[in-house]
Amino acid sequence: MVAATGVGAGDLVATLIAGSRFGYALLWAAVLGAVLKIALAEGVGRWVLSSGRTIFDGWSSLPGATLMGGRLNWAGVYFGLYVVVWGFVYGAAAMTATALPLAALVPLLDLKTWGILSGLAGLGMVWFGNYRLFETVMTALVGVMFVTVVGLAIIVTPDLPRLLTGMWPTLPPGSVFYTLGLMGGVGGTITMAAYGYWLNAKGWRGPAWIGVMRIDNRIAYGVTGLFVVAMLIVGAELLHAGGIALAGGERGLLDLDRVLRDRFGQLVSVMFLIGFWATSFTSLLGVWQGVSLMFADFTAHLAGRSADEGARGDRSPAFRAYVLWLTLPPMLLLFMDRPFGLIVAYGVLGSLFMPFLAGTLLWLLNSSRVPPEWRSGWVSNLLLGGAAVLFAILAGRELVGLFSG
Repeated sequence: MVAATGVGAGDLVATLIAGSRFGYALLWAAVLGAVLKIALAEGVGRWVLSSGRTIFDGWSSLPGATLMGGRLNWAGVYFGLYVVVWGFVYGAAAMTATALPLAALVPLLDLKTWGILSGLAGLGMVWFGNYRLFETVMTALVGVMFVTVVGLAIIVTPDLPRLLTGMWPTLPPGSVFYTLGLMGGVGGTITMAAYGYWLNAKGWRGPAWIGVMRIDNRIAYGVTGLFVVAMLIVGAELLHAGGIALAGGERGLLDLDRVLRDRFGQLVSVMFLIGFWATSFTSLLGVWQGVSLMFADFTAHLAGRSADEGARGDRSPAFRAYVLWLTLPPMLLLFMDRPFGLIVAYGVLGSLFMPFLAGTLLWLLNSSRVPPEWRSGWVSNLLLGGAAVLFAILAGRELVGLFSG
């Protein structure tokens, strides 16, 4: 669930562009990025299962000035600001990304209408369904993603010897920030923190489940890495070889669709658009469900209720309120240019989340809050520390771009 939610249409475009510009030279960065995401998600899962506490409960236990009778510290203030601003902007972005392939497949409705219908579909599914339904739908959509994305890589016929050379770390001229983005940008942000809530919803509780969680996590991000490699192959073989450039953002996938239609025909084009839709809708649905659980936990802490109540709060008023927040107000952004100040706030808070997650996991997993046998070893600390540094550099780049341009 967490890996499928984290891989969105924008991630696929970023990987395609890296492949179209540098061929297979950055394959090693994609693989390393998957390893870093395994370490981050494993840290979230190990914290929840070994401590019996949610990730927000862990953040609430960090030292620092507190508000509201000690129930909200600096980490809670940051998360509260982040989840409100991020949710508003992300809601519009997710609905637009899901609408793009639908509008291309069925042009009877315009982009805005498909976006609204997509948001309402996600709302209805998490409002009236339960975790079992959510997991079943997500699993089916991951199957569609796998067939279309990996199938597309097979169709374009990768050059395997040249592909293998990409595992040797190199940095072609002008590739530094593409490399960092490839390592850090694919596989989720706040949804990685939602992993612990889905473990609870699945019924995996206590240290006995850590071994199963690790297998689950490695398979999930192994598949994520496979998606990234597949799109890198498409970028290298179809775009790099042909000197074709894509537009930035999710609309770049519509450019790819036109290339596929010209090269392979209508059937491949339609299958690709279905995979594009599945990729976008899994991200939308995962956020509507997972981040709403986190918000329910956040409000449970503010109200002084048990963290466990928040972790299982998919029927709570706070859960439903946040799902509505993700769906209804962002529809206004579909009809107007997004306000500059809101975009700056979204960019600032969003760029800081991954270094925040990596840094706080380092803190929590090396503390007395975790039983000694489940604290981080040197490999986990090395990977989490590397992730913290990488995401801090990416955050700095994002902030410079926001305030200089």
